[in-house]
Amino acid sequence: MDGAAPTPHAGPSIVPLDRLPAKGRVLCQGRIESVTYVPADRTAAFSAIVSDSGALRPAPGGSGSQRHRLRVVWLGRRRVPGIEAGIELRLEGMLSTSEGMPTMFNPRYEILSHQEDA
Repeated sequence: MDGAAPTPHAGPSIVPLDRLPAKGRVLCQGRIESVTYVPADRTAAFSAIVSDSGALRPAPGGSGSQRHRLRVVWLGRRRVPGIEAGIELRLEGMLSTSEGMPTMFNPRYEILSHQEDA
């Protein structure tokens, strides 16, 4: 025996929003750009658009810049405590595509920081 301690099992690595797969379980991170509330007469669902935390990246073909986005939806909820525009969070869940946008339904989340008003 060499006496080396066993290495702990590393969890999943964070996938940048510009490298999200079409579907499957992922761990990602970003800042909430906007939230959407549905009227009381519609089925309860609370959604947010999460975008890259970093700077804008050049768009393919060199025409301007684009921010990579992910839609997050909590079904059966009209509000999720702590989830508001400007919050940076880490998300883990099953990724799919809905209305042409990467979407995660009912993810696990961890709030990382609040954006301070300047």
